This record gives sequence, C-alpha cells and structure tokens, in this order.
Amino acid sequence: MMGKLRSKINEKRLNFISFIRKIRLRFTLPKAEIAHLKPTIGLSKKWYGNSYGGFYVHPDLLNSSSIVYSFGIGKDISFDKKVMKNLQCSVFAFDPTPKSIAYVNALNLPKLFRFFPIGIALKTGQQKFYLPKNERAVSASTTINSFVNENNAITVAMKSWEDITTELGHSVIDVLKIDIEGAEYEILPAILESKVHVKQLLIEFHDRFFEEPILSKTTVDLLKEAGYEIFAASLNYEEVSFIHKNIL
Repeated sequence: MMGKLRSKINEKRLNFISFIRKIRLRFTLPKAEIAHLKPTIGLSKKWYGNSYGGFYVHPDLLNSSSIVYSFGIGKDISFDKKVMKNLQCSVFAFDPTPKSIAYVNALNLPKLFRFFPIGIALKTGQQKFYLPKNERAVSASTTINSFVNENNAITVAMKSWEDITTELGHSVIDVLKIDIEGAEYEILPAILESKVHVKQLLIEFHDRFFEEPILSKTTVDLLKEAGYEIFAASLNYEEVSFIHKNIL
C-alpha cells in the first residue's frame, strides 16, 4: 500500500516538474530553433497522458479498431492508458530497457495492452543499448549522445520496423508514437521508406541530446515530403504530432 502511494506521489512530482520545465522553455527557446515544429494545419486535438509522457492526438478518426504502436515506454504509460480508456483499442507497446520491462511486468494491465520487450532498430538482432548517465533515470538509447554513458552498455533484442509490422500483420498503423531517446533520427527515414502506412505520427524530438544544430529540421522536412503535416506540438515543442494528408 505504501509502495503504491509513494509511486503516485513520485509520478505527480515528475509531472509537475515536467510541466514547469515546458512552460519555462516555451518562453526561452530561440524562435529559429522551433519554427519548423509549429503546427501547419488546423485540426481538433486532445492531449493523451500526463505532462511528462503525453502527446496530442487527433481523436476524430480513431476508434476501437484502431492500431496504435507505442515505442519507448520507460516507466510511464499514461499515454497508453488514455488511448485504451478513450478508444478501447489495443496498444502495441515496445521497450527493451530492463527497468521498463520490470515496471510493466509489475503492473496489472488490461489485455488491450500488448507489451513486447524489444526495441526498434535498422536491423533485427542483438544490439548495444547505452544506459543513462544518471543511474536514477530509466530510458536508454541505441545512439551515443549527451544523455547516455557510452562506457555503460548492455545488449538487448532489437527488431527492424519491417520485421515488427510483418510479424504483427499490420500494413496500416493509425497512431505511431516514438519516444526513443535520440534514435528517432535514424529510424524515421526507414519507416517512411516502408510500405506500411502510418496515419498519425507522434514524435518526441531529442535535439537537446546532440551538439549538431537542430537535427529535427531534416526529419521534419522528410516528413513533409512524405505528405505529413504538423497538427499539434507540446508547450516546449519536443512532442510533435503529425498527420498524413491523405486521410483528411
């Protein structure tokens, strides 16, 4: 009982800290760094999840038959819970991080939540997974960046986008959420090149992890070329929601 109470208190604290951080960044980020992340199309939107782990979705085209993929669970499934509660559809969740796997296994989750202890990569197989510098942090990454300790890596199971979607039998994804700690920049081009059609694409960009200037700009340009428009962004423009024009 005390453990659950402590967990709820920590969750509320993390949510509050995240909200304050987003508000602060909202008014301090240089306009040149966020101009490409602003909405380009007006649509109805709803925030699914808490401040720390949530994203905007366009719910009007979603229902109990929708297919939702959620890459990067960490220790926060507030987004996934909201999807299941509001839409009554299955969530296919993926995360190879040991702390995430332990977290999910300890929860009493509905059958709608289908968890796979694997990550997404360009190739299927065992791969190095770099753990965070902060030992209290959860999320790790396949890419070396300022957040991870390149001298502290484990080996985890990874699968390519093609293998994941083929094995699950999905050629159309209604919502694809990606929060993979900086690996999004190498994974998204492969997703765009595949034959799988993604209707809504929710991405947390991690420009802050890298010295290179505004990596998300190149990715956003690729998405626009592929027919996607931004319909929503979080307060600090890190969680950005795209929709494909052919479903409007």
